[in-house]
Amino acid sequence: MEGLLKTLVYDGGCPFCKAFALRSELKGGIPDLMIRDGRHEDDLRNDLRRRGFNLSEGAVLMDGDQIWHGSEAISILCRELKPSDPLLALLNGLFRNKKRASVLYPGLLAARQLALTLKGLPVDPDRA
Repeated sequence: MEGLLKTLVYDGGCPFCKAFALRSELKGGIPDLMIRDGRHEDDLRNDLRRRGFNLSEGAVLMDGDQIWHGSEAISILCRELKPSDPLLALLNGLFRNKKRASVLYPGLLAARQLALTLKGLPVDPDRA
């Protein structure tokens, strides 16, 4: 993943997703990381959906033509970080292992669904 501009696409309607994505250390810890709110970027979200990546099923990490989705995207981000931020350090410990990330990630999706429901937002940004 060296040398290319990485892009993290997250659901800005979810307070947990937003807190993770906007951590300044996340941006500072991964050079050239672009962070985009997919809930508010219809063209980007629609392009990802056409390519088989539904934002309601997880964050997306892109690096050139390579795309990772959900637990795999978060696991890759966590493996690249050396966090001092307490939240990022916790997530790094939990999600840097690909196998553990795939087991734990559904819990993050459930928390996301609950948070969006409590905010009165649709779980799927395309249903807004």
